[in-house]
Amino acid sequence: MDMGYWAVLADSEREQWDYVPCQTVGPLSFGDDRHEAVAIMAGHGFAAEEREIERWNPRLAQWCVEFRRAESDGHRSAVKCYFVEDVGLTCVLVDGLRGPQVTSEGIRLIGRVPSELDAEMEACAVERGLGISYCLTGDLCWPDFAFDRGGQRAGDTVLSWASFYNTGEIAGSSWDITPAEVWHHW
Repeated sequence: MDMGYWAVLADSEREQWDYVPCQTVGPLSFGDDRHEAVAIMAGHGFAAEEREIERWNPRLAQWCVEFRRAESDGHRSAVKCYFVEDVGLTCVLVDGLRGPQVTSEGIRLIGRVPSELDAEMEACAVERGLGISYCLTGDLCWPDFAFDRGGQRAGDTVLSWASFYNTGEIAGSSWDITPAEVWHHW
């Protein structure tokens, strides 16, 4: 059986990105158009594959751009970016197995055991007086941090992936702006 599909990059092998809620995820800025994002990510060694996706609003075209490191991500994307026509980048999905390590408030968010990440995020939210809730998937989420955490199989364990979003003026919650395919990420 080919276990390469479940291979997990060590933190030392991942790009190290910072996250500023509703502003930036690593080198990407919410609002970037997809052509800008492709050029930015190419400068970081990522190859892109673009496709139009099902529209949640029939008047606005939506695009997904999947990014892979040409040499190591043959089986799966490291990062998926979602764009809305005339709005730009609205959602960034970072894969738990192959994606960059994203840090917010000093907390590593990607490729973590979900319960350990949840405990750190809960402590941070409580310390800062911020909200904690449950997403429709049943996972904990922290609306003030503007990302949703999911769990992803890595062989016989589960690791965290994250979907970072900026609802801007076109949506009320992450569930309004995030394409349905994100919630099925594995």
